[in-house]
Amino acid sequence: MVKKKKREFQSSELVKSFARLYGFENKLLAFEVKDFLHEYLNDALFSEIESVNLNRKILEIRIKSPLLKNDFRMRKTFYLKKFKEKFGEEHFIDLLVL
Repeated sequence: MVKKKKREFQSSELVKSFARLYGFENKLLAFEVKDFLHEYLNDALFSEIESVNLNRKILEIRIKSPLLKNDFRMRKTFYLKKFKEKFGEEHFIDLLVL
């Protein structure tokens, strides 16, 4: 079990190095945010999230459900703070809910 975790960590570092090298760090971070949302929200709510992108430090979350979209907009500051705490202040300047 310990070896598996160690290998996961090493492959994660390898993916990050590859992303840095080929310039798609933003896409990789967007995937990590989407994974975080999958853990944070229940399956029904998560299924309403269409896409997560990071463009010029602006996190863009596209949501199908008008109710969930409204919730994210009303709690924008809360979610942005949560993402900054989890992934680092330097990665995000704003959250755009589409």
